[in-house]
Amino acid sequence: MFCTSCGQQLSPGMNLCPNCGAEVITPIAAVQMPGMQSYLVQAILVTLCCCMPFGIVAIVYAAQVSSKLAAGDTAGAQAAADNAKLWSWVAFGCGLLGVICYAVFVGFAALNHH
Repeated sequence: MFCTSCGQQLSPGMNLCPNCGAEVITPIAAVQMPGMQSYLVQAILVTLCCCMPFGIVAIVYAAQVSSKLAAGDTAGAQAAADNAKLWSWVAFGCGLLGVICYAVFVGFAALNHH
């Protein structure tokens, strides 16, 4: 844990910063919203199986959720989770579109071959 005023590293359980004397604020946002989903698993799966560029964007947003919760930014964490979900679906849609286009191409190639 670090002091929010000066950045000094603090030991757990400290109430005042020994460097600047500021009161230590303990983030409790992670305790308040334990059910917030980060969509990290879905982002990794669509990156590996569907569409890598959009999946990477989803992973970046999903990785921001826990750090924003730890910093006490619940609105930012929710926005990052929503963006991770959106980009996961975009990546899934692009992967599905690619599979459909490939199947149509192979189907037409098979028809023209005979």
